[in-house]
Amino acid sequence: MARGGAARGARDDEFLDFAATRSGHLYRSACLLTGGDTHLAEDLVQETLGRMYAVWRTGGGWRPGTRRIDNPAAYAQGVLYRTFLSHVRRRSSTERPTGEIPDLAGPDGDSTLRLTLLEALARMSPRDRAVLVLRYWEDVSVEETAELLRSSPGAVRTQSSRALARLRILLGDALGDLALR
Repeated sequence: MARGGAARGARDDEFLDFAATRSGHLYRSACLLTGGDTHLAEDLVQETLGRMYAVWRTGGGWRPGTRRIDNPAAYAQGVLYRTFLSHVRRRSSTERPTGEIPDLAGPDGDSTLRLTLLEALARMSPRDRAVLVLRYWEDVSVEETAELLRSSPGAVRTQSSRALARLRILLGDALGDLALR
């Protein structure tokens, strides 16, 4: 009995290390997915880590051969995107929080450009946001994006192209003006 408790404690320690390492990256991705809604982003990361822990504690960690999941970071990203899409489907209201997105000082001073992009992403459909963030922020391949979103590679290519066209329309001349600064 004590032996099982020690193994569980070791798995818990492994998970805590994993969560500490990956939570910042998951949070940044969630902020992009939510169009800058930091509170929802925090909720999505917590839900993702909760789901990851439920899987983590049932197995022997992520050692090869103990789970069919070989890459916990990629698995966590998939859980995050599916959690986000599930949240959007459940939401019956189109309420958007009002208030300003907190401006974090960046080394490049490109906060206006960042805010403009976040506002444009927030006006896009959740599925379009998920595809754009995966493909162009996370630099995930078409095939991996299709697998994460449970879609076909052809559908991901089409959706990427259409989402980029919508983003260009939403940004209009604003992006060109901001990029030249």
